[in-house]
Amino acid sequence: MINTQKIDYKQAGVDIDAGNKVVQSISSLVAQTARLGAQPKLGSFGGLFDLKELGYHDPLLVSSTDGVGTKLKLATLLNKHNTVGQDLVAMCVNDIVAQGAEPLFFLDYFATSKLTPHQATEVISGIARGCKLCNCALIGGETAEMPGMYKDNEYDLAGFVVGIVERTHVLPKKDEMKAGDVIIGLSSSGPHSNGYSLIRKLIELHNIPLDQPAPFATQHKTLGDALLEPTYIYSSALLPLSKQQLLKGIAHITGGGLIENIPRILPVHLAAELDATSWKIPPVFTWLQQLANLDDHEMQRTFNMGIGMILIVDVALVDQVLTHLTTTEFKAQAIGKLTDSADKQGVIK
Repeated sequence: MINTQKIDYKQAGVDIDAGNKVVQSISSLVAQTARLGAQPKLGSFGGLFDLKELGYHDPLLVSSTDGVGTKLKLATLLNKHNTVGQDLVAMCVNDIVAQGAEPLFFLDYFATSKLTPHQATEVISGIARGCKLCNCALIGGETAEMPGMYKDNEYDLAGFVVGIVERTHVLPKKDEMKAGDVIIGLSSSGPHSNGYSLIRKLIELHNIPLDQPAPFATQHKTLGDALLEPTYIYSSALLPLSKQQLLKGIAHITGGGLIENIPRILPVHLAAELDATSWKIPPVFTWLQQLANLDDHEMQRTFNMGIGMILIVDVALVDQVLTHLTTTEFKAQAIGKLTDSADKQGVIK
């Protein structure tokens, strides 16, 4: 039987006009992320970047890709979408900064069941804001409307960043690390973008309202706002240090927490010894630990516990590094040292 009824793409669940509205609404935001080497412009099939303009001598490109995870579920529940874009940029950019790389350009992938221009614009505005914070050009992306793939109002985010670093400045410098090197910790803004499956489970089990004041000290009016605090982006604070070769290593404290991320940058013969009393653990983590009834070890391998980045620094350079960090928005302090390890690479004592 021949179907005589017209069925267009919109009736199938994909609204091309809505996609065009999103492009129009974000064009000015994207243009604001222009930097040396890139003048972002939407509509092309690919984004261009001119490496010649940067003046590097012997560069390597460094790339990373990541998402925001189930923190997006909270954004959907609260109908607040203007912060998760910064989370996306941060999770990608902080990873390449850990290699000593300067972020150059970023691309995003936004996928949803039904495209709502206001929602998409809020998300992408956060991405643009994150890119501006790290002087990274937003040169392209994909907005995909896929009915049937996601529940109503839900969406997923992924990002991709490319950065650059001089070959002689690549981190970590494991061959230079030695016992006695100091571990400096930089503050986090909260859970960042890790552990949210557990956080959401706890909120559900204890029937905790997100629109009420948080049960811990915070600058935010509600628990939901506190939990949506975006991930810090550390590039502006750390790149001057890595370019001056004042650092031996950087670890981005993401999934796996302090316990699993610090060992990734250490040589076999060294371990990290942390003093848990050297920094104040933010109240949100104390609250989560009580709700979950977890021991310290399990908390430390799930959450960042208030430390978003750690630096490995020669003892002779500690004062210089800390002096520089006092000019940034991040709290920084020595939280431990490297010690000899005869049994296991990078074990945290």
